[in-house]
Amino acid sequence: MNPALLALREQIDAVDRELLTLLNRRAGLALEVGEIKKHEGSPVFRPEREAQVIEGLKRDNAGPLKNDSIAPIWREVMSACRSLESASRVAYLGPAGTFSEQAALGYFGSSIERVPCASIDEVFRAASAGAADFGVVPVENSTEGVVARSLDLFLHTPLSIVGETSLLVRHNLMRRTASREGITAVLAHPQALAQCQAWLSLHLPQAERRPVASNAEGARLAALDESLAAIASERAATEFGLHVVAPAIQDDAHNRTRFAIVALPQQVPPPGASGHDCTSLVVSVPNRPGAVHDMLVPLKAHGVSMTRFESRPARSGQWEYYFYIDIAGHPDDSRVSTALTELRGTCAFFKVLGTYPVDTH
Repeated sequence: MNPALLALREQIDAVDRELLTLLNRRAGLALEVGEIKKHEGSPVFRPEREAQVIEGLKRDNAGPLKNDSIAPIWREVMSACRSLESASRVAYLGPAGTFSEQAALGYFGSSIERVPCASIDEVFRAASAGAADFGVVPVENSTEGVVARSLDLFLHTPLSIVGETSLLVRHNLMRRTASREGITAVLAHPQALAQCQAWLSLHLPQAERRPVASNAEGARLAALDESLAAIASERAATEFGLHVVAPAIQDDAHNRTRFAIVALPQQVPPPGASGHDCTSLVVSVPNRPGAVHDMLVPLKAHGVSMTRFESRPARSGQWEYYFYIDIAGHPDDSRVSTALTELRGTCAFFKVLGTYPVDTH
């Protein structure tokens, strides 16, 4: 073996042993923190604290390690340290291999107790009933827009949004055989089918597009029938032993999905200000001329930026709507607090869905 290479490997081995010593030292400190939190009744997981740690490390990073690599590394470290006290139970749209599972692991790290659910409704139920400490639900896609079912469920849920994460979504066509020949139907979640419609129309125009509860469920079914193909992640292909016969078939090369992290407020108090925060609301206004304009005036008057505005029908039969609004900032900021107070006064219905650190990916 090349002596120079051997010497470098020996140095890497030595650094790895140093890292292990430091990680165990960090774990010991985390256990001490956990004991203090236990006596105080404080939650184990604080999203704003973890966001601040990661942002601080990115600022201090002198390379060659890229900043994009810091968050996943430290999330795993913090996940492993949290699990020494108690592994968080995290519900998400299953089965194994979904993008929701990938989002959950990316946000919490792999040292969690996974709670895969059959539907988004079930994720909300699991987190609301205490069967899970947290839920991870898709709320918005850069190609297809909002996930309507998630927005509708936010309206009446006791859960609050405590965090968010976004995922670069690459859809792959997969099946039991390594060929596209003979595919009669393509199975996927309706959102995934919509995000790949141009590719499917061009390459598989005769194949049925069959919606299923999740992409991973489509992969599971495709593993049982050679005439079927699924659209799912590479993780799902590995999970169900499928061949990827066409990679990255999404119509938008930069396709991203945004996920909300939800929890019961009595178990996970609202995160404090991290410096990069979002506050999500759902409101309705009286059905009169100028009501929507009046609702937005307080935000402009106090210099509060609105980053998202969506409407959903109230299903009252009266052509009334609920408006889902994201604003930049935290209620600890006096400008945001004053704007919210004035906004509440213009609304027939007003609910804060949550305030949480913004995903900076």
